[in-house]
Amino acid sequence: MIYNPAQSNPLFGNPLKSRDDVSRAVIDLFKPLLPYFSEGGARVRLNAAGAIFDRAAADLEGFARPLWGIVPFVAGGGGFPYWDLYRRGVANGTDPGHPEYWGDLADRNQRLVELAAIGFALALVPEHIWDPLSETAQQTVAAYLLRARELEFVDNNWKFFRVLIDLGLERVGIDFDRTKTEIYLNELEAFDIGQGWYRDGPVRRVDHYIPFAMHFYGLIYTVLAKGDDARKERFRTRAQTFAGDIRHWFGPDGAAVAFGRSQTYRFAAGGFWGALAFADVEALPWPEIKGYYMRHIRWWSKLPIADRDGVLSIGYGYPNLLMSESYNSAGSPYWALKFFLPLALPEDHPFWVAEEAPMPEFAEPVPLKEPGMVAMHTPGNVVILSSGQQHDKMRGAHEKYSKFAYSTRYAFNIEADDRNFSAASFDGMLGLSDDGVHFRMRETLEEALIAGDRLYSRWRPWPDVTVETWLLPANPWHIRIHRIATPRRLRAVEGGFAIERADFNRDRPEQSEGRAVWHGQSDISAIIDLSPGPKRAGFAMTPIANTNLIHAKALLPQLQGEITAGTTVLATAAMALPLDTDTETALQTPPACPDLAELEQLVRSEGSPIPAFKLEQ
Repeated sequence: MIYNPAQSNPLFGNPLKSRDDVSRAVIDLFKPLLPYFSEGGARVRLNAAGAIFDRAAADLEGFARPLWGIVPFVAGGGGFPYWDLYRRGVANGTDPGHPEYWGDLADRNQRLVELAAIGFALALVPEHIWDPLSETAQQTVAAYLLRARELEFVDNNWKFFRVLIDLGLERVGIDFDRTKTEIYLNELEAFDIGQGWYRDGPVRRVDHYIPFAMHFYGLIYTVLAKGDDARKERFRTRAQTFAGDIRHWFGPDGAAVAFGRSQTYRFAAGGFWGALAFADVEALPWPEIKGYYMRHIRWWSKLPIADRDGVLSIGYGYPNLLMSESYNSAGSPYWALKFFLPLALPEDHPFWVAEEAPMPEFAEPVPLKEPGMVAMHTPGNVVILSSGQQHDKMRGAHEKYSKFAYSTRYAFNIEADDRNFSAASFDGMLGLSDDGVHFRMRETLEEALIAGDRLYSRWRPWPDVTVETWLLPANPWHIRIHRIATPRRLRAVEGGFAIERADFNRDRPEQSEGRAVWHGQSDISAIIDLSPGPKRAGFAMTPIANTNLIHAKALLPQLQGEITAGTTVLATAAMALPLDTDTETALQTPPACPDLAELEQLVRSEGSPIPAFKLEQ
């Protein structure tokens, strides 16, 4: 029998159609962790890979993160037979005299993140994790949490972790000064950039942390906090507004757009829909909310996202350390269990009673002004054109934030070697090199504007080279125009979307002057040169294995050429489509290149700075 990696996924084979199916998923995801709990219950060490924090903090992460799914499952009536393990673990982990002590606390330390799950458990199911503890153990746990809440948390979504710890302490009757809680709540609200969007701290960054952290924790607060009605109403109102935008980050098959950091948290991306239900915020009709929620977990159930023992791997569509962050330990993926928050609701809640509704159809491009994006609904897919996002402090930051186009069906690639220009894929990106070895891409931006469904950015790959980029929807294509001013000759490669590569060379390449197409087994991907000058060479490229987030082996089309000293204009059309659509008609009818002078006039006269970009503190 040939081993099928997808069968190791604990969700594999679960129809995920009902509340009972979702409940079963929590236990199925948790059970593979049991052999890795330490004798005292406080540590869960899943492998030898490291993170930027110490092993004790990583072991706490493995212990705490499953609680995000276990707690609502139990609060909604589910039976969890391992509470004795968690009670023993929380008592030993907080005890400085025990060998499995989680370690001393410090400002901006990873332990502060994981203790939020403990606070959440105390707030929602104290009868299981707190009440049965001895008085001495309760005092030990409370002392550890009280020390944690006095420390400084990172100036971003982490500030909600003090709030969650405090909700737990309050529920079990521990007194503390709420002044610091109020300060953090006010600072969190100051990250609001309008239309329900936040930014995650005082940086130019909007990503999945907005739905699965900022809104997720805010909606929990509206249910569990006492009083503070005006703030809770603001949280609810922002979430209601936000839902109309964030639905454009989800494709008709349930996939979320892979964009930004922490993609290894996987189905946490769908946690926002469950948080709306938990807080009883009918931001969209319940059938539509439930559709986004259930399709998302079903999409993940078919992918090989676990190791052979059923433990979730670091990676996205398959185990892959290349795309990980420095703060990802082996327990990190279990933040995905935030998805299960609505299990705290009874089975007769309107969310669970509702019949799933499909995604509405959106024939026209949808501008998302706050994050600097334009959503384009194509067959089986949502394409996100993007400008105004950036993050330069992590591996793969430019790929995760700065590409021109992202997609729910065609995930992005991470470059494996920044000293191998000829092997780089540059999907959704323009790559430039002045020596044929090293390369630069769009990274930090000098300016970012949105004008209706048109995007503009100005960026410098080198201090003496300026690139201006315009992005335009032309469904199912999108158009990119680059005006490059350089004092020296450069080599340029621009890539389309990555699709899955089959074994035995069964895919068909097509390449010629100004055009490249990959005909795959289930999709096509095409890129065409619309430039007014000489056409670049089309190249059907095979990227390095394990660089794409969904497919370990991928294909993508490229345009390759040279840029002479002076000012050069490049224009490109790119698209990808499933084969069950009218791909031949699309291939034969690429869009025309718009007049750059008119486009520039439009953007300058009607454009406005992108909020996520302009509000840097």
